[in-house]
Amino acid sequence: MGGPLPLGDPAPADGRLPDDLTIDPTTDFGVYLHVPFCRVRCGYCDFNTYTASELRGARQDDFADTLAAEVRLAGRVMDAAGPRRMASTVFFGGGTPTLLPPGDLARMLDAVRTEFGITDGAEITVEANPDTVDDAVMETLAAAGVTRVSVGMQSARPHVLAALDRTHNPANVATAVASARRAGLDVSLDLIYGAPGESLDDWRASLEAASVLEPDHISAYALIVEDGTKLARQIRSGAVAMPDDDLQADMYELADEVLAAAGYDWYEVSNWSRGVAHRSRHNLAYWRGTDWWGFGPGAHSHVAGLRWWNVKHPAAYAQRLAADESPAAARERPDETARRLESVLLRSRIREGLAVSELHGEGRKAVASLIADGLVEGPDAVRGRIVLTRRGRLLADAVVRALTA
Repeated sequence: MGGPLPLGDPAPADGRLPDDLTIDPTTDFGVYLHVPFCRVRCGYCDFNTYTASELRGARQDDFADTLAAEVRLAGRVMDAAGPRRMASTVFFGGGTPTLLPPGDLARMLDAVRTEFGITDGAEITVEANPDTVDDAVMETLAAAGVTRVSVGMQSARPHVLAALDRTHNPANVATAVASARRAGLDVSLDLIYGAPGESLDDWRASLEAASVLEPDHISAYALIVEDGTKLARQIRSGAVAMPDDDLQADMYELADEVLAAAGYDWYEVSNWSRGVAHRSRHNLAYWRGTDWWGFGPGAHSHVAGLRWWNVKHPAAYAQRLAADESPAAARERPDETARRLESVLLRSRIREGLAVSELHGEGRKAVASLIADGLVEGPDAVRGRIVLTRRGRLLADAVVRALTA
């Protein structure tokens, strides 16, 4: 169920945005739809998700209507704050969105289309567990306007999936990809590396298995041990070993080599695509700091520098909306210094890089030494952009510390 929500200022019950908030109608607007349901809880997962036994009063079969009510409330809020903008990206995340009937997902998308509109050529993504989709599901999603599915592969090795508490049949990944292709959808595969007992050869096998399926996009994330998870408890008890930083670094380098050889270009530290057209436009909006509205339990939003987040439990979320109240738990408005630091953190992770002009003081002075240390691309820096080398991507946190000194 994830960690505690951040602290912030109280959010008004009607969801009204501050009167002095200035919304730029030319800024891209994205929509995130959080579906918080999972069949089982994976041992490493810290997301705001719930199995059937944890719902305590919330119902999956009511969820689409409840979320649609939040979308309608958001429409009223935006009418009072400034112009409504059409969504250029929509992302169904979770949890496991495909645990819901595809018709429910279509109704949620229709609510967004009705209240805000969706631009021509919008990217609309649904995360999917490979055990929960087939031709009929993919066809329904495509007919609803979905353009892209992100399939949770994680690994091709059964013992690695078991270490992660992933219960899907690895053979179903290929089946899911084939179904998506028949429906005309773009495909992304998500991988995780550094699980207990995973060797470099295991990781190579997963990379090659993913590449053979020829998805448009591949994400590869290092396993992180989050407080409060089953994995964290296992490590504390000595039942499993802490992920090895050196091995994870080797795995990252291997991923970059194997994926580059298969025709994939990195565009963010953990993401590769077959050309610019297949980059995740929704996630790029997060890294570039544009505006988005997050719907669903625990979802976060960012509009014109204001951030807010919803109550976490699906029952509390449904109760708020049944009373025609905003589900927002709290909000904050970071100052200029905090926004600048976040911009450096996020923009330095992407291939287009960070403008040198955004750096101040010691951060700007650090660029020359970062180039000398092989962490930042020299030619790009001369052209005014901070772009990480492969070694720089491995040490991205250290680069950010230097740039924000």
